[in-house]
Amino acid sequence: MIKQAVIVAAGFGSRLKERTVSKPKGFLELNGIAIVEWSVQKLLACGIEKIIIGTGYRAEAYDELAKKYPAIQTVFSADYETTGSMATLGVCAKFVTDEFLLLESDLIYDGIGLSVLCNDIHENVILASGATNSGDEVYLEAVNGSFLKALSKNKAELGSIYGELTGISKLSPALLSAMRAYYEKNRAEFPKLDYERAIMMSTDKHEVYIRKIENYAWREIDDESHLEMAQSVVLPVILENESLRSIRREVLLNPGPATTSDSVKYAQVCADICPREKEFGDVMKWICRELTAVVADPSGYETVFFGGSGTAADEVMISSCVPENGHILIVDNGSYGERLAKIAAVYKINHTVFKSSTYEKIDIAALENEFKTAKYTHLGIVYHETTTGLLNPLDVICPLAKKYNIVTIVDAVSIYAGMPMDLSKLGIDFMASTSNKNIQGMAGVGFVICKKSELEKTKNIPMRNYYLNLYDQYAHFLKTGQTRFTPPVQTLYALRQAILETKQETVEKRWQRYTECWRILVDAVKKFNLKMLVKEEDQSHLITAIFEPETPKYSFESLHDLARQHGFTIYPGKLGNINTFRIANIGDIKPCEMKRFTEVLKNYLVSIGECV
Repeated sequence: MIKQAVIVAAGFGSRLKERTVSKPKGFLELNGIAIVEWSVQKLLACGIEKIIIGTGYRAEAYDELAKKYPAIQTVFSADYETTGSMATLGVCAKFVTDEFLLLESDLIYDGIGLSVLCNDIHENVILASGATNSGDEVYLEAVNGSFLKALSKNKAELGSIYGELTGISKLSPALLSAMRAYYEKNRAEFPKLDYERAIMMSTDKHEVYIRKIENYAWREIDDESHLEMAQSVVLPVILENESLRSIRREVLLNPGPATTSDSVKYAQVCADICPREKEFGDVMKWICRELTAVVADPSGYETVFFGGSGTAADEVMISSCVPENGHILIVDNGSYGERLAKIAAVYKINHTVFKSSTYEKIDIAALENEFKTAKYTHLGIVYHETTTGLLNPLDVICPLAKKYNIVTIVDAVSIYAGMPMDLSKLGIDFMASTSNKNIQGMAGVGFVICKKSELEKTKNIPMRNYYLNLYDQYAHFLKTGQTRFTPPVQTLYALRQAILETKQETVEKRWQRYTECWRILVDAVKKFNLKMLVKEEDQSHLITAIFEPETPKYSFESLHDLARQHGFTIYPGKLGNINTFRIANIGDIKPCEMKRFTEVLKNYLVSIGECV
């Protein structure tokens, strides 16, 4: 799995004259986006965790780009004015820890090329194309079929032409080390050595495979003619090619599974691997660490995951964390609090239900009175009641529970990664969530994030459940780096990509995006004279329960079907005695999409005479 990329971007771009006076050529724009930013976006979509950019001329432009994309690390080449791309790669090399993709900054290209390199079995690979007639080609000569023998801009220096260098390669640390050694040995004679010549001069000990795509769409932009060709000929082909691989957009306004990006979907399409391989064990360890880091310090908390839904994770907590002599108080103010109580009942765990309104705030004083009885060892509560969109004030409730030495067990299935939270500050000991809601992955992984000190206390609780036992899963993974049973491999690869995209967006900005979508919906609801079940100030900004219009002309099925025709899925309410429908604005949803949905809603209401 390729996790790193290096972009060499120190050059002047002097042949582009006035266009690069105030910016490096990587910041030439096509369709309003800098070409290096196009590249960054494609690398992130391909699952790259870290993008190292070697800078020089107008380095500040790349430093600003790094503020927008947390995956970027810039490295300044101080002698860029007197050296070439190999020197720039050299200053980046100390940050390269494994095989990596190497790209030039002045490229536009079809993203399929990155996938081709990542999937190629060879250790070192140059991506090549057929003839481009660009006027500044680097030609490749092959030996033994498809391995690099030589390269040159001068055809006469080569015995035959196998293809053209695209400026995109996959290299191993061993080859990088050999390239650096060659450069250091010959730096005095060739200070402006290009990285591609260093590759060629290292092939005596390191085979370099040439992966040729005859009709690959790409262009290096070195001068005005290249820019014109890129804009008028190459970019339209790239956009068409990439659009053909896009997946039909369905905006899920149901409360989960949530809408996902195409890159998350495509992350599931990968080479088969036995999950017992160390490579996949490392992926699982990374996922656990990063899931923890979203809400807690990994030094004090640990994620334990299972193949299953959010409810499976809830069952893990209830069945594994309450000892035989324990007593759990479960707050029921919606279907999911009720579900926690049902789980406790199934396992015959001593529990008491604290009933509260499904759409009004919990009576904190009454809840504390229960705490004061000293009957309870554990508290079970839902952070965000998905039934209604009611946000329970755990910033008050959990610290209050800790005051009475009560262990806190929290269903955060539909709030985790959708709103900033810190488990330590909140006083949460065990927290359940899932891969298919705000983390924006695919359905199939339930997980519990545990305070390590409390997790260790569950060690001697007799197992009530085999597959879903928390401590047994944790201890086995800690010892072996593997789950006890077969994990959902493809779903975990998708979750890895979803985590990368969460880190890029940040939970804070995701919360802002969700809130913007929620505000668009709420404003429309008010404008259409509809009513919401939960007061605005008590809502989560993630799910909104809306009263159904009181007219015989209204039909949820008709509204649902109309929404589906326009690419939206909505969900009915789950309160048997109150007629509502729910709109969730979680997942990979954009504000413009919520605006489109409100137009669909308006058109339906007009059709039944409920809106003018």
